[in-house]
Order: sequence, then C-alpha cells, then structure tokens
Amino acid sequence: MNIVGAKGETMKKYLLVVGFLGLVACEGSPFDDGAGSVFDSANRSYYRDDESLIAAKVQFNEGNYGRSYSFFDKALDVTPNDPEALLGYAASADMLGRFDKADDAYRKLRPIIGNTLQYHNNYGYSNLLRGNLTVARQHFLIAYEMDPSNEFAANNLELLRNSINYPRRAPGDLNGI
Repeated sequence: MNIVGAKGETMKKYLLVVGFLGLVACEGSPFDDGAGSVFDSANRSYYRDDESLIAAKVQFNEGNYGRSYSFFDKALDVTPNDPEALLGYAASADMLGRFDKADDAYRKLRPIIGNTLQYHNNYGYSNLLRGNLTVARQHFLIAYEMDPSNEFAANNLELLRNSINYPRRAPGDLNGI
C-alpha cells in the first residue's frame, strides 16, 4: 500500500500541475497580460538621455553638418520638443541647405522660445543663407536690441553688412575662368 500510495500522491501532484497550467493558458486568466498591455517596440531605438544631443553638438562644432543633422534627429526621437535639439536640428539643416526641414523646426520652436536671442540669431542666419536679407536684418536687429553686448548678434549684423556689399553674380559668370 505504500507503493500505491506514493504513486497516487505523485499522480495528484501531476494533475494539480496540469490543471494549473491549463488555467494559466486560458485567456482572461489573472495571469494574462492582455492584448492592450503588449505592444511591439521593435521599431524604436533606445538612446541614453543626452547621448545623441552631445554627439550632435560635437559634430556640429567640427563642421560635420550631415552627421550633426542625423544626431539631432535622433535626439528629437527621444525628446521631440527639446528646444536645444530643435535649434541644433534647424541649424544643421540650414547648413545643408535643407530649408524645408529647418522651417519645420523653426515652426516648432516659435511657441517654445520664439522671443529669445538664440531664436532670432538662428532664424536670421537661416534667412541670410537663403538670401532673404531683409528678413535676416529684422531678426538680427531684434537679437541685437535684446543684448547689444552679445558677440553673436554683433557678428551677424557685420556678416549681413558684408553680404550686402558683396557683388552678386549670375550662375555661370565665372565659367570662362
């Protein structure tokens, strides 16, 4: 009877385990995560907080505008409304001649930091690069009035003066040289 009793006890344990597994496998059980709590995050990249932003600034300062553009873009994936990342993204896009992308960033920046020295300096410089000298002058003057001792504001006005004095040539004028 000890042998049969041991077999019976083993059988009870086996049935309990099978029954428990059956409950776990049922939909709607207390152990079910539910369809709403499971989502696919395979298309999202993980970046440490400021890793992309720091790399973007380094690349921008070294004149690698294509790389800085992509790092600022990654930083915006992490924090889409970060003013520093948006400003760097816009500046990188300006330097690459991607004014459509820069305009998108400046539109997002306007309500966040629209009336700051940095915004007016950067947006003015963007317009200078496009050849919109009147708009550039308006923004450079606003920045200069905010802080006349700011070297960037003063340098941008000087750059604008030099741009006005520099003769414009039609494309192809120098082909014979």
